[in-house]
This record gives sequence, C-alpha cells and structure tokens, in this order.
Amino acid sequence: MTEKEKCQLGLLYDANYDEELLRERAVCKDLCYEYNQLRPSQMEERNRLLRRLLGKTGNNFLIEQPFYCDYGYNIEIGEDFYMNVNCVLLDGAPIHFGKHVFIAPNCGFYTAGHPLDAPQRNRGLEYAYPITIGDNVWIGAGTIVLPGVSIGNNTVVGAGSVVNKSLPDHVLAVGNPCRIVRKLTDEEFEKMSMDK
Repeated sequence: MTEKEKCQLGLLYDANYDEELLRERAVCKDLCYEYNQLRPSQMEERNRLLRRLLGKTGNNFLIEQPFYCDYGYNIEIGEDFYMNVNCVLLDGAPIHFGKHVFIAPNCGFYTAGHPLDAPQRNRGLEYAYPITIGDNVWIGAGTIVLPGVSIGNNTVVGAGSVVNKSLPDHVLAVGNPCRIVRKLTDEEFEKMSMDK
C-alpha cells in the first residue's frame, strides 16, 4: 500500500519523506506561489489558475491572496464562495465547502494531525481526516478548524475560534475550544439564507 493510499484511508502515513507526496506538494506550492504573485486585478488569470489547482469549484468564487494549500486537488468549493486573505488549507484529506460560504481573514483548515507518540512523529508520520463545511456558513477571522470536523448548514463560527468538534446546523458557536452559544432563530436564518 502506498503512503498516499494510507492517507486516503485515514491511516498513519509518511507525509515527510514519501517521494510521491513530496512531488505533489511541490507542484501545489509552485501553483500557490504563482497565484500569490498575480496582480489582484488579474481576475481571469487568478480564476484559471485556481481551477487548475483545486479539485472542484463553482462558477462564482473569490479567494483573496495570499492563499496556501498542500495539494489543492482535495479541495472543493461551492457556488458563491468567498475566502479572505491569508488562509491556509492543509488538504491531506478532502476539504469540502458548500455554497454561499464566507471565510474571514487568517483562517486555517487543517486535515493533518500527528501522533502523540514522539518516535512516530519523528519518523514523519501523520494522519489526515476530512473537513466538511455546509451551505450558508460564515467563519470569523482567525478561526482554526481541526481534522475530522464538520460544520452544519447556516452556522456561524465567531472570530478566534478553535473548532475541534463538529457543529450542527443553525447555531452560533465561538471560543477555544469552540462551543455552541445558541441556536440561530428562524428570523436570523431567513436573513442569512441565500436560497429564498
């Protein structure tokens, strides 16, 4: 079994020394570098490059520069997606964003984690678990989303949160660790819904 196959199964895999994964990350890093060097006004070139880099995009999206990811092909973004500056997606496992998702600056989505056992870490082993973000989600500035987390539809995550557990639909959540503050009301949901 290859290290990439182990990764796709959610097993410990060699992320630091495997030649195939190193090559794939190098290609991705070059594309991210190229993207981040484009002028903000070069929208056609920016969108073309992101469509090459990412696994799937909607027709209408904007990812502000700078932007960084590990592989790119594990990232799917829905329609009317917006990601502000300086976001990082460590996409060893799939990261799926629904439609009408708004991501504030300086957010991180990290599918990768490392064993608590130091000898395993020192061998370069890690794991990667998927992250799923639903439709109509707003994620505040400086939020970190950790491996294996799902965030439900119409949920708002407050700035500076560390999301280490999945969140259901229609909630306001904030903090480190992120906790549900309350359910969003029907009136609030109607105001934020784009699917009327």
